[in-house]
Amino acid sequence: MELTLETKYRLLLEISQKVRDTLDLDEILDHILDSVKSVLPYDAAGIFILNRDLFSLQYGPPLHVIAGVARRGFRAQPLLEDPMLAQGKGIIGRVINTGQSKVVPDVRVDPDYVEGRQETLSEIAVPVVLRERVIGAINLESNQLAAFDDNDLEVLCFFADAAAFSIEKAVLHRQIVQKELLEKELETACEVQSRLLPVGSPGLAGYDIAGVCLPTEEIGGDYFDFIQLPHNRLGVVVADVSGHGIPAALVMTAFRALLRTTGRSYSKPARVARTINELLPEFTGDRHFVTAFYTILNPQDGRIEYTCCGHQPALLVHPDGQTVKLEQRGPALGVFRHSNFPSGIAQLAPGEIMALYTDGVVETIAADDQHFGLERLAQVLYQGYHLSAEQLISRVVQETRAFSGSNSYTDDFTLVVIKRQG
Repeated sequence: MELTLETKYRLLLEISQKVRDTLDLDEILDHILDSVKSVLPYDAAGIFILNRDLFSLQYGPPLHVIAGVARRGFRAQPLLEDPMLAQGKGIIGRVINTGQSKVVPDVRVDPDYVEGRQETLSEIAVPVVLRERVIGAINLESNQLAAFDDNDLEVLCFFADAAAFSIEKAVLHRQIVQKELLEKELETACEVQSRLLPVGSPGLAGYDIAGVCLPTEEIGGDYFDFIQLPHNRLGVVVADVSGHGIPAALVMTAFRALLRTTGRSYSKPARVARTINELLPEFTGDRHFVTAFYTILNPQDGRIEYTCCGHQPALLVHPDGQTVKLEQRGPALGVFRHSNFPSGIAQLAPGEIMALYTDGVVETIAADDQHFGLERLAQVLYQGYHLSAEQLISRVVQETRAFSGSNSYTDDFTLVVIKRQG
C-alpha cells in the first residue's frame, strides 16, 4: 500500500475518531488493531505496551512489565507462559529491546522467531516510540510467505507514531487512577491505625501519663499502648516494627492483638514476651521482627516489673536529676523462636518520671551527624520536671526538632511519659 498524504490524513482522522472518547488503554489498543486491519490485512496481530517507567522486557515479571496487550488471531495464553512477554524473546522482544523495525518474509528461517501460532509464515513488527523511548510494539502475522514489504512497514510505522500519544495518555490516566486508589487506601489505613493507639491518658489516680506516635510516612511501624490489667494494674508498652509503611503497620496490628490477649492472660512481662515471640512468626514470617519495652505498673506502690525485647532501655529520672536505665534485655521478638526474656524490677517513687521511647527519639540526627542521644533526652525531662506528662512530650518534640533543624523525623518517633505525682 502506498502511503500518500491523503492516506495519512484519512488514517489519522480514523484513529483520532476511534480513540478520542476513551482513556481506557485496552480499548485504545483494540481500536488501533481494528484500524490497521482496514489498510493492512493480517491473519494475526498484537500490540504490546510496557509500563511507562520500564525500558525493556528484561526488568521483571511480565505482570509488572506489560501495561496493556491486545491480540487478534492468537490462542489465549497466560502472560507468564508467553516466552515473548515473560522473557522478552521473539521478534517482538527484539524490536522492543533494539527499537528497530523488522520485516520477516519467512519466519521459519529467522533466528528471533518464537512460534505463537502454527500457521504463521511471515511477520512484520515495529516499535511504538514516544519521546525517543520505546514504550511498546505492534506486530502483524500472515499465513502467506512474504506478505509484507517496505511500503507496509512505512504504513505500520505511521500507525505506531500516530497511536503513541493516545497510548501515553491512557497509560498516564491509568497511573493517576491507581495513585488515587493507593492514596485512598493509605488514608483508610492511616485512619484505622490511628484508632489502634490510645486516645488519651489511662486516667490512673496518682499518675500523669501521656504518649505520642509521629510516623515518618502516612502510616508507620511504631506503637504504644496502655492496657488495663486485673487488680488495677496497668500494662504500658512501646514497640518498633522493623521496616516502614504498610507492611510494618500490618505487623504492628498483629503484635497489638497478641499483646492485648496475652497481657491479660499472664501476670509476668517475661511470660507475655515469650508467648508473643512464639506466635509472632505465624503473622510475620521471616521478614519482620519487633523490638518492645513492656512494663506492668502497680499504682499502689509504684512497683514496676518489665521486660526489654531488643529495645531501647526505659529511663527513670529522679527529682535530683539522677537517671537510671532499665535495661534487663532479651532478644527482639520474632527472631529466635525459643528464647528467654529476663524480667527487671524497679520502683517509681513519688515525684519521679519514667520515659519509654523508640529509636526515632534518641537517634534524631543534627547537621553534624550527632545523635540527640539518651543524655539529652534525660536532661530535657529533668529540666521540664514541673511540666505535665503531655507538656513534657511537647518539650521533647520541640527540642529534637530544634536539634535536627527539621520538623520531620527520619524514623518513626514514639514517646511515653509516666509521672508519679506527690
